[in-house]
Amino acid sequence: MSNPEFGGGDAGAQSSLSRARVLLLAVTCGAAVANIYYAQPLLPVLSKALGVSEGAGGLIVTASQIGYALSLALLVPLGDALERRRLVSGLLALSAVALLGVAASPSLGALYASVALVGVTSAVAQIVVPMAASLAADHERGTVVGTVMSGLLIGIMLARTVAGALAEFGDWRLVFVFAAFVMVVLALTLRLVLPPVPPTATMSYPRLLHSVVTLVRTESLLRRRMGLAAVGMGGFTALWTASSFLLAGPAYAYGPAVIGLFGMVGVVGAAAASVVGRLVDRGHGRRVTTGGLLVLTGSWGVLALAGLGGPLGLSALMVGIVALNLAQQALLISHQSVLYRRIPHARSRVTTALMVSAFAGSTVSSALTAALYPLAGWAGVSALGALIALIGVAIWSLERLRPSPAAPLPDPSADDSTQQARTSTADAARTPVEKTARA
Repeated sequence: MSNPEFGGGDAGAQSSLSRARVLLLAVTCGAAVANIYYAQPLLPVLSKALGVSEGAGGLIVTASQIGYALSLALLVPLGDALERRRLVSGLLALSAVALLGVAASPSLGALYASVALVGVTSAVAQIVVPMAASLAADHERGTVVGTVMSGLLIGIMLARTVAGALAEFGDWRLVFVFAAFVMVVLALTLRLVLPPVPPTATMSYPRLLHSVVTLVRTESLLRRRMGLAAVGMGGFTALWTASSFLLAGPAYAYGPAVIGLFGMVGVVGAAAASVVGRLVDRGHGRRVTTGGLLVLTGSWGVLALAGLGGPLGLSALMVGIVALNLAQQALLISHQSVLYRRIPHARSRVTTALMVSAFAGSTVSSALTAALYPLAGWAGVSALGALIALIGVAIWSLERLRPSPAAPLPDPSADDSTQQARTSTADAARTPVEKTARA
């Protein structure tokens, strides 16, 4: 029997998760999270249009990441407690309003506030991922998560291309009007196509949030994967924040449209997510993590050469982008698959802990990158990225030496009334012969 407080609805929903719905959820994840990345290739344009320094312009990304991290902490846990189709479609509609606010921003301060609100609503992507994992059968969960994560990360990459093209041939404000239109379309489509997805928890909101803290405190596997998530997203953000300035600078002197096209290079790495998911389903999760960290660290040695410019620098940049994005994708899928298997009764809350850590790392990294690039250029950012990756290697070395428990946990939070409800439901389902034998 499923737990009425934490697991209700999953078993029944698994049979209704068609391939078309998985792809729709993947597109939704990609489009929603893309909203916080449209500004990255536009940072030089935004800085110039608003008359501010590159450092101040770089903090636009930081503002969106702060909003995203707050939403991960405060909104994503509601994915366990509210009807998720309504929650997702509502957040997409709110995201459209916030994006229109960005397009209408008259000053840097107004832009900071608007992109922060976009970050808050864009966390809907992290409600969709655990929902898809709950709908999937055990033997395909890694593949489903990988497919949805492919959509998410491809959305991040394509956001740069779309933003660059629209800004080149129109205006930077047009980018955010377009994004708002996409959110409206997706909100309506999800509302019409998806069935209602019931909540898996009945606890109060304060207790829901407190349970996240309890999980972090008691689960060493979760804490270590949180550290690795912070490392991976920190390196990812450093690359994409600084690369806009590198490509617009004297070494390459590219315009917004060309800068945006580099997002297409990242798609090559992001598209490998479903393959990684299948490897995890076959029991190779730890090898995926080890390989991901090694590739992540090595990618920064290649990326450092991009500062040279010319054909060599350009080739190094493209190879490094593919390698880093592949590594980040592999790491994220490994973290989620392992943790969803370990703590199946609280997948949205696990996602909260994991992604708050990831985007805390992203926020710190984007701020450090924005401050470091004017002082030390691309070489300084490459050194920062390599240092972040080595921190991840140290965390994983500890996990390899002293492995954390990884077997699925029973639900520790079911109270007496829940246990009684389970017993009553089970008794009602027994045949008369079973009841006689039990007596």
